[in-house]
Amino acid sequence: MTTALIYLVVMLLVAAVVFLLAAVVFGRGEEMAPLAPGSSPTRLPVDGITGEDVQSVRYQLVLRGYKMSEVDWVMHRLGAEIDELRARVRELEAAPEDAR
Repeated sequence: MTTALIYLVVMLLVAAVVFLLAAVVFGRGEEMAPLAPGSSPTRLPVDGITGEDVQSVRYQLVLRGYKMSEVDWVMHRLGAEIDELRARVRELEAAPEDAR
């Protein structure tokens, strides 16, 4: 019984040493450089956002869902685009018929 326990302890120690050695030699791998503040990998066109652009938006997954800053950024951009389009519609509706 004690021989089996000694083998188990030695095996665990060898496994721990091999794991630590591999972690030191190989590290955690190549890490990407952090994004600049205020930037996001989520993409939208500069202007003229279409429905297809909105449907193709993808967000980073984080521990509890999507990355909130990216979702906020997209919603801000879409809100600004909608406001701009509504202002343009109001402007065109207010213009005289012959000026159009």
